[in-house]
Amino acid sequence: MLKKIIAAVLLLSLITIAIVQAVDNEPNNNKKQDALGGLKIGAKAPNFSLKTLDGKQVELTDYKGKKVMLNFWATWCPPCKKEMPDMERYTKQAGDDAVVLAVNIDPENDVQSFVKENGITFTIPLDSNSAKNPVNERYKVLSIPTTYFIDKEGKIRYKVVSAMQHKDMERYMNSMQ
Repeated sequence: MLKKIIAAVLLLSLITIAIVQAVDNEPNNNKKQDALGGLKIGAKAPNFSLKTLDGKQVELTDYKGKKVMLNFWATWCPPCKKEMPDMERYTKQAGDDAVVLAVNIDPENDVQSFVKENGITFTIPLDSNSAKNPVNERYKVLSIPTTYFIDKEGKIRYKVVSAMQHKDMERYMNSMQ
């Protein structure tokens, strides 16, 4: 009799857990992404002004009306290095309404050589933790790579805190208006 009671309680507990998870599960993953830390989905992306490798000044507002994949990375980061070829591939196929900005957070290292060796053609703004107000701190980047997907109105629609593959980049960028 005691075994049947214990089995019934265990079964009821498992059913309760399954129901709670099913009710809490949203069809899109914005809720999960928002739990990753950093800026919230739906927030206005903070503007910034950084120099690129070729010395040009670039601001996020320069790309108003375009979809932006804003990636934070470093030359010493293995997952960052792994996703770079897919970012390059995406850049080459992206239309005129999409742009990749890969903000490097360690410009003290030889970013130019890294870019040349890997055949990277997308824009690389240079951020630094020694700057007065680093962009990666404004975006609350806790680990790299971190990528924010910003819609044409400048709102954050998705964020990914890990390396991505080409198919992920396409999916997030294509799902934004």
